[in-house]
Amino acid sequence: MTVRRLPALPGLVVLAALLTGCGIRATEVPTDYGPAPSRVRCSSAEPDLSTRAAPGVPVRVSLLCGSSLVAVDRTIRVPDGAAESERRVLVAEGLLNQLAAPPSAAETEAGYTTDVGRGITVAGPRSGDPEDALRLGTDPGDLTSYALAQVVCTFSDSAEAEGDDSVVLSGPADRPARRYVCTEEVRARPGSNEPPSSEVTDG
Repeated sequence: MTVRRLPALPGLVVLAALLTGCGIRATEVPTDYGPAPSRVRCSSAEPDLSTRAAPGVPVRVSLLCGSSLVAVDRTIRVPDGAAESERRVLVAEGLLNQLAAPPSAAETEAGYTTDVGRGITVAGPRSGDPEDALRLGTDPGDLTSYALAQVVCTFSDSAEAEGDDSVVLSGPADRPARRYVCTEEVRARPGSNEPPSSEVTDG
C-alpha cells in the first residue's frame, strides 16, 4: 500500500514570507528589564542646577564611586577680604563640609558616596609647622583609607594648594606635619592605596 504525501511547498513559501517580509514581529509576551539608567554611572557629570546657581567659590571635591575617586563640582562660601592664611583655612573648612555632606539625589543615583564623617575640624599651622600646613581635628592616621584619600586629593586639587598634588597635614596632637601625595593609584583604588606621605622637617 502506497502512502501519498501532501506537497509541503506552499507551507514553506508562506513561512519564508513571514520570516523575510517585515522583519521581526512584535511579541505578545510582556518583558520588563526595569527603567533605563538616567545617567552614566560614575561619570564626572554636570552639577545640579542648585549647585550651579549657588553663590560662592567654585571648587571640586573627590567623592567615591565604585572603587575610585571622581571629582565633582561644588561651591563654598569664603568671605571677601580674608588674609591668605585665613583664606586657606576657610577653604579647607568648606571643602571638608562638602565632603561630609550627603551626595545629591542625582549623584546618589549615579553611585556616588562619601566616607568622610561630619565634625572634622581644620586649623592653620602651629609654631614650628610649615606655613602651608593644615591641622585636622582628627588625626589623619585615624581616618579610613577612603576618607584620607578623599581629603588629600580634594585639598591637593584646591586652588589654595601648591599645584604638586600634595598637601601638608597633621592632627591635633603635637606630632610633626606630613606631606601627603594624591597619586593616580590613590585616585584609582583608594581602598587599597593610602596616600603616600613623608615627614616635613622644615618649619
